[in-house]
Amino acid sequence: MRLGVVSARAIESMLPEAVLRPVGGHHAFESCVAQLGTAIRLGIYPAGTLLPSERELAERLSVSRATLREAIAALRASGLVETRRGRGGGTVVRRQPTRRRASAKAALKGRGDELLDSLRFRKVVEPGAAAAAAERELDEATCALLKSCLRAVSEAAPRWEHRQCDSRLHLAIATASGSPLLIDAVSRVQADLDEMLNAIPVLPKNIAHSTAQHEAIVAAILAGDERKAARVMREHCEDTEALLHGLLA
Repeated sequence: MRLGVVSARAIESMLPEAVLRPVGGHHAFESCVAQLGTAIRLGIYPAGTLLPSERELAERLSVSRATLREAIAALRASGLVETRRGRGGGTVVRRQPTRRRASAKAALKGRGDELLDSLRFRKVVEPGAAAAAAERELDEATCALLKSCLRAVSEAAPRWEHRQCDSRLHLAIATASGSPLLIDAVSRVQADLDEMLNAIPVLPKNIAHSTAQHEAIVAAILAGDERKAARVMREHCEDTEALLHGLLA
């Protein structure tokens, strides 16, 4: 179904709605913390923005408000969010300090096989998501989401904000695929990728090359060219993998 004029609020709501899944069972608290923490780190909820209300998040995650409050308290204790009182207050996502590369690299120690497998998995999953998105007749809201995320990553300064905008674009492409399984898979590989990229320096030349690939991928998706979308996405994944191999050994 085609939509009329798409509001910025409608576009911003698409990624959280696609990525946050109902949890439950004996690990509801831990699952809430994991999902919300990942959503914040990957820029689904950017720094300075308010999280949705307790009622909305509890309904989306299918947990009690008491469990949600405990999860938000854990996020607050870890420094990911803060609570502001009064008019216009609520739970606000904090701007995260840039993690020292040495400590980020140390956090990867002993996970080599797991992370290599994640990179291999990514070369299958993300080109597949791009091809699936190109196969579909996208509605106006999804097209607007892709264009908005592409513009944000192209304009972001090459720092922590760029990494988040990059993740948002990849998650938007997965969302455009219309497949919950692909969205979940891309969320997981982007979380692993985020940890690895934090351990290497920011390279402006690589960002410029990455931006050109992003533009080609989105253009192919919007044109319905699934082969090109998959091919350029695979090249993009392979380039990132080569960079990580070279700098992380």
